[in-house]
Amino acid sequence: MMNYFLKSQFYLKLKEFRSFLLLTLLVASAIISISVYDKFRYNQSKDLQSILQNIYFQKTLSSISRSLEPRFEKYKYRIKEGENLKVILENLDLGEAEIKKIIDFILINKIKLNLYANQQIILEIDNLKKRKIKQIIIPTSKKKELKISASKNNSFDVLELTKELTINKVYKENFIKNSLYKAAVDKNIDPNIIIQFAQIYGFQIDFQRDIRKNDSFQIVYEEYKNEENKTVDFGNILYANLILQGKTYELYHFSSENDKINDHFEPNGQSIKKTLMKTPINGARLSSSYGMRKHPILGYNKMHQGTDFAAPMGTPIMASGTGKVTKAGWCGGGGNCVKIKHNTTYSTVYAHMSKFARGIKKGVRVNQGQIIGYVGSTGMSTGPHLHYEVIKNGKKVNSQTLKLPSGKKLKGKIREDFELVKIKIDVLKSELINNN
Repeated sequence: MMNYFLKSQFYLKLKEFRSFLLLTLLVASAIISISVYDKFRYNQSKDLQSILQNIYFQKTLSSISRSLEPRFEKYKYRIKEGENLKVILENLDLGEAEIKKIIDFILINKIKLNLYANQQIILEIDNLKKRKIKQIIIPTSKKKELKISASKNNSFDVLELTKELTINKVYKENFIKNSLYKAAVDKNIDPNIIIQFAQIYGFQIDFQRDIRKNDSFQIVYEEYKNEENKTVDFGNILYANLILQGKTYELYHFSSENDKINDHFEPNGQSIKKTLMKTPINGARLSSSYGMRKHPILGYNKMHQGTDFAAPMGTPIMASGTGKVTKAGWCGGGGNCVKIKHNTTYSTVYAHMSKFARGIKKGVRVNQGQIIGYVGSTGMSTGPHLHYEVIKNGKKVNSQTLKLPSGKKLKGKIREDFELVKIKIDVLKSELINNN
C-alpha cells in the first residue's frame, strides 16, 4: 500500500515537472522569436532606408507617382478683389514661361477677359512633365463664355461659346398685403421680373395709389437654367394679371419679327403702351399733387405745376416715353434736371435729381422705361423726391389725370396670330396651375 502511494506521488511530480519544462521552452522560444524578428525588421528597415535614399530610385518613384495621378487637374477658381490673370496663374504654381506665354497671347490678340471680383473661372492644367495650361474658361455674360485652349503649335486658340440653357416656364400668384414688391418677393420672384412686371403696368396703374390690401396678381414668365439646373437669366413675361378691387387687368406677350412687334397686349389685341407712362418711378409715394399749394420753402401759395413722388435717395428714374433729351443739367430751383421732347405734342421734365444716368446728355435719344437719373434733393427741395412735369402743346398739365393716346391695336392676320398665341398661353397657364 505504501509502495503504491509513493509511486503515485512520483508520477504526479513528474507530470508537474514536464508541464513546467514545456512552459519554460515555450517562453524561451517566444523570446528568441521576437529577438530574431526585431533584428530582421531592423535590417529590413535599414535596407529600405538605403533604397529610398538612392537618387535613381527617387526619380523612378516620382515618375511612377506622376503617372498614377490624373494628367489633367480642373480648378474652379473664384477671383478675389484686385486679382488679375497673372496673379491667378501664379497661385496655381505655373512656371514663369507658361504664364508669360498665355499673357502675351491675350495681349497680342487683344482679348477682353472682363475679370471681376467673386467671378468664377475654370482652369484645366496639364500635369505631364511641367505644369501647363490646357484650357481656361471665363464667363463673359450669363449666356456666353470665352474658352482659351492650348494648341498643337505651342500656342493657344480662343473661342466664344454660347452656353446650353434650358427655358423653364414659371407660374406665380399671391395676394397683396402691403405692396406688390413684398408680395412678389414672398413668392421668391426675382427682382428683375418684379421690375419688368411694374414697367408693363406703368402705363395704366399707379402702384402707390391704385393697389389696395387683398388685391392679387398672377404671372407666367420664362427663366433660363444652365446645365447645373441653376437659374442664370430671365426671358419674357408671357402672361400678367392684376386683380384690383375685383377688376381684372390681363396682358399677353406677343411678338412678330416680320411686323416688328414685341409687346404686351390686352385680350382684345390693344397694346398696353401709351405715349407716356403714368408713373416714371417705382417704389415711390405721391407726396404732392398738381395744383395750388403752400410752397414748402417760399411759404406762400403757389401753383404746383407738376407731381412730386417721394422716394429714397438714389431711386432710379425712368423716361416716361421715347424721345430726345433737350436738357440734362442745372435747372435753378429744380436742381439737376432732365427735359425730354417726345413728339410735337408732349414733353416731360424730371427735377431734383442727385445725378444723371450714364450717357444722358443733350441730344441723346432715350427709350420709354430707360433709366435717365436718380432721385435726389438738389435745388429748392426739402427732401429726396422726383418732381415730374408733363407739357402738352407748350402748357403744363396734370400727369395723373391726363388722357393719353394708346398704342396700336392688332388687326387682320396679325390679330389672328395673336389669338392663337393667347390660346397657347392660356393652356400653358392651366397646366402650370395644375402642376403647382
